[in-house]
Amino acid sequence: MPDTLKEIISLEDCFPIVIETGKIARQADGAAIVRAKNTILLATVVVSKEIKNEINFLPLTVDYREKYSASGKIPGGFIKREGRPSDEEILTMRLVDRVLRPTFSESFRNEIQIMISLLSYDKTVLPDELAGLAASTALSVAGIPFNGPISEIRIIRVNGKFIINPSLDQLEKADIDLIVGASEHSIIMIEGEMKEITEKEFLKAINIAHNAIKPQIEAQKKLVKKIQKNRFFDFKENNRENPSLEKEFLEKELFSFSYEKIYGMYKDLLDKKTRSIQEKTILNNFKKKLSIEEREKNEIFIDQYYEEIKKRVVRHMILEEGIRLDGRKSQQIRPIWSIVDYLPEVHGSALFSRGETQSLTTVTLGSSLDANKIDNVIMENQEKFYLHYNFPPFSTGEIRPIRGVSRREIGHGNLAQRALKNVIPDNNPYTIRVVSDILESNGSSSMATVCAASLALMDAGIAIENPVSGISMGLFTDKEKKVILSDIMGEEDGFGELDFKITGTKNGITACQMDVKKIQGLTNDLLSQILMQALEGRLFILKKMLETLPKYRNKQKPNAPKIYTFNIPKDFIGAVIGPGGKVIQEIQSCTDTSILIEEKGDMGAIEIIGKDYQKMKQAINRIKEITFVPEIGKIYKAKVKSIKDFGAFVEISKGVEGLLHISEIGWKRLNNIEEELNIGDIIEVKFMGIDEKNKKMKLSRKVLFPRPKN
Repeated sequence: MPDTLKEIISLEDCFPIVIETGKIARQADGAAIVRAKNTILLATVVVSKEIKNEINFLPLTVDYREKYSASGKIPGGFIKREGRPSDEEILTMRLVDRVLRPTFSESFRNEIQIMISLLSYDKTVLPDELAGLAASTALSVAGIPFNGPISEIRIIRVNGKFIINPSLDQLEKADIDLIVGASEHSIIMIEGEMKEITEKEFLKAINIAHNAIKPQIEAQKKLVKKIQKNRFFDFKENNRENPSLEKEFLEKELFSFSYEKIYGMYKDLLDKKTRSIQEKTILNNFKKKLSIEEREKNEIFIDQYYEEIKKRVVRHMILEEGIRLDGRKSQQIRPIWSIVDYLPEVHGSALFSRGETQSLTTVTLGSSLDANKIDNVIMENQEKFYLHYNFPPFSTGEIRPIRGVSRREIGHGNLAQRALKNVIPDNNPYTIRVVSDILESNGSSSMATVCAASLALMDAGIAIENPVSGISMGLFTDKEKKVILSDIMGEEDGFGELDFKITGTKNGITACQMDVKKIQGLTNDLLSQILMQALEGRLFILKKMLETLPKYRNKQKPNAPKIYTFNIPKDFIGAVIGPGGKVIQEIQSCTDTSILIEEKGDMGAIEIIGKDYQKMKQAINRIKEITFVPEIGKIYKAKVKSIKDFGAFVEISKGVEGLLHISEIGWKRLNNIEEELNIGDIIEVKFMGIDEKNKKMKLSRKVLFPRPKN
């Protein structure tokens, strides 16, 4: 049996984590097992030995899959095997990708595939908080050059106490839920949701998380030292690092030809579409100077270097001249306008524009039947609030095939959903589906989604007391200068060091997503400055939003479904449904409603959905009649249904009859009940309780009258 090399990571107030390598998946370039209690992940890395010079990005693919067998389940549905990744798996892939990608050299062009598999799942340890550690360990033991190791952890806060890598039960009680990825010296990635916390509380959580990451990095270093082997092959940097004499000449020629032209064009403060056309014109004019042979041979190289020239121009303008591509100052927000009730037949809608970024967002209200059902390895759940984000190619003036929902769309939608979910009222009876269609995009489209969704929810009559706004922050640095940008555009995102999306209400932060492009230098002081500038920006945006709709509408649109919810004793569920569903079907048919019943603990939760409130009221009354339970001491109006020698049978609720004994009709002695009562009379009676002997109701009328004086 092969030897296993391992290290144990001990964290304060947290379970031990074991990282190991050497026993399994030995054909991969690197493989690592991560164990925490009974949760086990396998991460493997394979790297191409060939350099892909024809591309201008890092060819990194991260794949994360959860085996159903890990939790003793068999996949549901017709096909009994794992298929396409779930949204939750894709979100974990993104978490790992985003923390690893900045750690590679910009010139690294060897294709890398990282595969992470959940092999065993312990319900007290969530696997997504260990996936980054597993991937980094596999990369480290493979000897692949990257600026690691790195790791990720989840940090939450419950009742004021911070918890590292919590269980699912603990997570459900948290008011802070963050996944933090970092190197030994710098934060690289943050994502999470919060319940309106302050910037100071946010920074405290990040600091605690970073301190918990450092022992995980140290353990990876120790594990690598135990491996007695050289790097499995020698990596060669991309040819951009060591260009040929021909390419050096082309660089100088292209720079000389295009730099001033690009600079002059950018200084004209053109809109994105015009700027893009002129950028292509400058590049094409340079290519026309070359022979056909030179152009075909070096076209990819020229395109890549042209992007670098554009980057240098943008960075020079921002760092040296304080000029942005649209003429704004660093803290200035683009022009904002918005409209609500834009689509008259939907339940809620808003059109939100900020600069050249625009979201058309709709809200649809439904019943519990419309909840988003989650059934995966980790959990079975129903979301009554969910948000979908669509990014069509026309929003950026492009043509591309539509092949399903992209990872980016899933990630942006999830961020916006987390930003808003905690401001939805607890007593909201509806399932809410929000859809954001991006109609224009020049940066910060996910934050436009948050703003548009807040307005659309208020337009739909959802009682949001504290609307949410969002802003994307950027950062440009050199050796001496640091410029923090508010409300960044596309080029500022691509050419800068940071993309930090922050959402919140007037009271505090509700969600964030941060990606650092360069892993050194994001200190606490700098992060604090970014947060405070973001606070100023998002409050400005919120003010603009509230100028359009200051408060949520006090009722839903006429075409929105009406929902009424209440509880009944669990013992009555069968009576409401009836034999073979006869009773509930008859109520639904007569009242034109839909009725849902769900058992929750000792109660049955009733949900009535309809369009006519009067008919809904009829359904409510029918169910309350069936489930009627009299209260001791309460007075009821009763109808005399029949008369016997020993008393009268009276109906205190439809179908609920009890005996009013002759001795309880009045204080005077009666020889004939009809001296006092007749069939059809409406009288008042008091419910005195249940007779212990015969288990029947005890009713009295005489106690409602003064006792005669003898």
